[in-house]
Amino acid sequence: MRRILEANIGLVYLFLYVPILAVVVFSFNSGEQISVWKGFTFSWYTKLFEDAALWRACRNSLIVAGVATVIATSIGTTTALAMERYRFRFRTALMRCLYLPIIIPDIVLAIALLIFYVQTAIPVGLISVIIAHCVFNIAYVTIVVRARLEGYDNTLEEAARDLGANEWQTFWRITFPLIAPGIIGGALLAFTLSIDDFVITFFTAGVGYTTLSVHIYSLLKFGITPKINAISTMLLANSIVFILLFLRFQGGTTTSQKQEA
Repeated sequence: MRRILEANIGLVYLFLYVPILAVVVFSFNSGEQISVWKGFTFSWYTKLFEDAALWRACRNSLIVAGVATVIATSIGTTTALAMERYRFRFRTALMRCLYLPIIIPDIVLAIALLIFYVQTAIPVGLISVIIAHCVFNIAYVTIVVRARLEGYDNTLEEAARDLGANEWQTFWRITFPLIAPGIIGGALLAFTLSIDDFVITFFTAGVGYTTLSVHIYSLLKFGITPKINAISTMLLANSIVFILLFLRFQGGTTTSQKQEA
């Protein structure tokens, strides 16, 4: 039975990761086709650096991800602090609503945001995409920071206030350093999700504003070439780096919680 389960797990991993590995391998293919290996080359990566439209889309993605991450991290952190420290009306309802952007399909959230923009006469473009990314990133940041606050020792703040520190000094010198790993982890996760998002961006970007994911989709209309594989490989590397950083800070959070316990 154990061998059957292990074989099943192995097949699942092969099904998930062999196509990704094929994308990475064929990004170095010297031929025009993505299924026939002609030889090893870096030419497709060289062409990426010469593509002005690609870099313009990449710049747009970085702007959206950077601004959305800052806003979502600020709001998500304060929301997590409020929900953990205070008991107020509709607190339970708010906690449940936070999971909606995570649970509902992206296409549903994208259509809802587009309808909201149309009804409120908000023009689609840079601002609309940033707002859309903030909507789902706030939920992720709040959940990550709340996980850090679950093992937080409030007696440290009480000791600081007993020694004469006001609330602002207590937050910056005691609270913030202790929950910083959770905040940084949430910010890294938000940035990664924002860079990789396509569905919500596609519906809320409008005509004339293109992010990297939307630009890749437009390239697919003209056929799949190793250039697409090269872009996908760079996005994959970006996601891996930020996820590893996120896990690193989350690991630091878990270690510090155990030490406090």
